[in-house]
Amino acid sequence: MSGTARGGPIRVALVDDYDVVLAGLAHMFDRYRDRVVVCEIDANANLDDEVDIVLYDSFAQPESDHHELSELVRNPRASRVVVYTWNFHPELVESAQEKGVHGYLSKTLPARDLVAALESVHAGETIISSPPRRAGSALGLDWPGRHEGLTDREAEILALITQGKSNAEVATLTYLSPNTVKTYIRSTYRKIDVTSRTQAVLWGVAHGFTPDHHRIDHWLGGP
Repeated sequence: MSGTARGGPIRVALVDDYDVVLAGLAHMFDRYRDRVVVCEIDANANLDDEVDIVLYDSFAQPESDHHELSELVRNPRASRVVVYTWNFHPELVESAQEKGVHGYLSKTLPARDLVAALESVHAGETIISSPPRRAGSALGLDWPGRHEGLTDREAEILALITQGKSNAEVATLTYLSPNTVKTYIRSTYRKIDVTSRTQAVLWGVAHGFTPDHHRIDHWLGGP
């Protein structure tokens, strides 16, 4: 059933710390404006009305710390909270469900399936995507460094490094093995033509890898 059939499109607020991530996600919904309307991607704009769904994009967010999810679930302006991610480690999924999220959706979903899942969540269901069989993102998504050749996984690792995280912290936050993290770092360094962590951080700062924490703070009860 479409949003129009229920009396109007679902009102969705997108939450992530990176402009390019939010813009790419919002673009995915362009063909489905009769069913989904993105009512907020800018935390600096006032939104006093309640939204139907907060869609929390996990890019470069502390996935192993679900305090943010608990706060989002408690926010009276958000009727339902959905996590949008590629990381389906069983502990992450279980923890999110315990915190009360209403959906845990894979970034490998085509736009039409993502919209259908959001409609099901809005109708009262709890939707958990099947773990993706291989790495990959839905067409239309964007992330910092994509146009410089970085995959979304490499970009996420670089974003965490730019935030000052150590390799061990990155591994913990992403539920990747230390060796996998090192492999991503090596491939990232080659693509951005740097040879040290300091150079990588400087490159990240210059190419949009510094998060705007005000976005998530805004939904956690901040200004």
